[in-house]
Amino acid sequence: MERKEVDVVKKMQYILNMRSVLNKNAFFSDGTEYYRSPSEPKEGDTVKIRFRTQKNNVDAVYLICDGKRKEMYIADTSKGFDYYETEITIGSKVCRYYFEIEYGSLVCYYNTQGVTMEHEGRMDFEIYPGYDTPKWAKGAVMYQIYIDRFYNGDKTNDVETGEYFYIGDVSVRVENWDKIPAVMGVREFYGGDLQGIREKLDYLQELGVEVLYLNPVFVSPSNHKYDCQDYDYIDPHYGKILEDSDGLLQPGDRENSHAHKYIRRVTDKKNLEASNALFANLVQEIHKRGMRVILDGVFNHCGSFNKWMDRERIYENQEGYPKGAYVSAESPYRDFFDFKDENQWPYNPSYDGWWAHDTLPKLNYEKSSALYDYILKVGKKWVSPPYNVDGWRLDVAADLGHSIEFNHQFWKDFRRAVKEANPDALILAEHYGNPEGWLLGDEWDTVMNYDAFMEPITWFLTGMEKHSDEYREDLYGNSEAFIGAMRTHMRALHMSAFYTAMNELSNHDHSRFLTRTNRKVGRLSYAGAEAASLGVNPAVMREAVVIQMTWPGAPTVYYGDEAGVCGFTDPDNRRTYPWGKEDQQMLEFHKKMIEIHKRYEIIRSGSLEFLWNDYQGLAYGRFSDCEQMIVILNNLPEDREMEIEVWRTGITRREDTVLERVMLSYRSGYTEETSTYVAHGGVARLSVPGYGAMVLWHKDKKSE
Repeated sequence: MERKEVDVVKKMQYILNMRSVLNKNAFFSDGTEYYRSPSEPKEGDTVKIRFRTQKNNVDAVYLICDGKRKEMYIADTSKGFDYYETEITIGSKVCRYYFEIEYGSLVCYYNTQGVTMEHEGRMDFEIYPGYDTPKWAKGAVMYQIYIDRFYNGDKTNDVETGEYFYIGDVSVRVENWDKIPAVMGVREFYGGDLQGIREKLDYLQELGVEVLYLNPVFVSPSNHKYDCQDYDYIDPHYGKILEDSDGLLQPGDRENSHAHKYIRRVTDKKNLEASNALFANLVQEIHKRGMRVILDGVFNHCGSFNKWMDRERIYENQEGYPKGAYVSAESPYRDFFDFKDENQWPYNPSYDGWWAHDTLPKLNYEKSSALYDYILKVGKKWVSPPYNVDGWRLDVAADLGHSIEFNHQFWKDFRRAVKEANPDALILAEHYGNPEGWLLGDEWDTVMNYDAFMEPITWFLTGMEKHSDEYREDLYGNSEAFIGAMRTHMRALHMSAFYTAMNELSNHDHSRFLTRTNRKVGRLSYAGAEAASLGVNPAVMREAVVIQMTWPGAPTVYYGDEAGVCGFTDPDNRRTYPWGKEDQQMLEFHKKMIEIHKRYEIIRSGSLEFLWNDYQGLAYGRFSDCEQMIVILNNLPEDREMEIEVWRTGITRREDTVLERVMLSYRSGYTEETSTYVAHGGVARLSVPGYGAMVLWHKDKKSE
């Protein structure tokens, strides 16, 4: 054979043996219904697991499940991707799995963090048999109402100035709705109530709200009501006062046993029953409108005014009320609390307070089965007729009890009690840090999403800590830190909790997000109220809202955020809703983004993939096999040209694909005006304005 022919043969053999470079960016799997079906299986269910690769790009894919290696097969090839599948049967214990990919002599792995060269067990995908969260809560648009500051619908139930004494001074009725809360404003009342919520239901419905989360509603001496006085009744100052009396405290009088007006209002059963009835009627009206209600449950501690403690001696001489534990050693509630000195009765002040606050007695569950059972009954009562609320938000839930073992046992029993009464009720906990221990399917459904939402977003877009107490230049615009934090903390939530997690930008415990956009450290006590509004950037706030309304989970608007309310952390974040003075542009933008969130099912159920990032820039996709939404953010002040690999959401690279723009926010405003962009070879090249956010959408025609 001549030399020339030999060269040709060698070239042909080389070409035949050529293969495409391993495309790790094409690898994908997660716990959504598109890659795990059913996504929330029960014991005994057969589950189909899928894994995506580039077409003809790997030699083999194996599912490694609980240490067993199972080869997967190509079940479908579409738009340049191979979809590998296999099935597993779910047992009674947690199922952990990951993927092993072979490419020639190379072996790599895929887990919740993406591609890795070594197996890391703590990053495996996990299935908890029987762990399912209420379908209605997945992606539900929630709205948090701090009731005293929302709307005053009934002025006859307003707290009066001098009605009682609390934490150093008397209660104050605020006459000016626009007044900035005082630094020590716990006893200031603006008059917001349940009737005010009722009168604003049209507004909430027009906004697009699906679930109302109410800060505490039970009898309490504070405006925040995290110091519960009576778990059995709605506070008449929020509800109805049928029986009233004179009897304000005289100047200088600090004895609440003399607060006859207050005592009549909050102990008279006619007022209490009427307030409960009003609440039941409100919930019924909310349900008629297709919305739901979540209550705030404060079960770790109560208040010093509580009828079980009665430090203020409000109930001491009232008919029908046993003596409180502070008042008498013979009280039936003595074991509800931990008294350090058994020799100080009557009027024993030696009880254990949460974080040493004597106004917040810690409940002593370990010593009292009666208390334990009582709170379980409270949990059941409010999700049952005639109230029928749709779930609980649990305050400082990890603090309840005196040991972690007891804490877990209580929440197991609480879940059982609540779900027996209302199987569709949501149990959502306030928690900072890793919540995995409570998210196994037998305690909490989900959490307020600080670690995998609020904190990464505020650091990335503003460089600010969520209280506005710190600014970090190293985290401002740091998309790598953002993605890393999101990946790490999303894994801890599991899929069932992740898609129902409460995603907030602001709430009653942290500064308003709009204030954080000025990137200034401050608090009301030393910076003053005006500083919270100086230099704010509404365009950055709109970027955050775009993320909030397109991210997996339940986007939760803190009342007034949609109207442009500013404020440093507590109490400045509790300003009143500015009725008639709203930032109309911000309000309309919220309405439009909520509408987009509700219009595209892919936002509630679709997969999530990061597509591109750099300093102050980020793009991610929400997608299924046939539908894609691309979200692009530019947090720099100047316009930028970007190239986004949209093919990673399943868009074909073999032909041009038209993407429809459904929202564009920019420095001075936003537009819903539709525009189209063409992705060539699976890559979209486009210009994004400064402080801009763009939302693109595509759906295969054959699936429409």
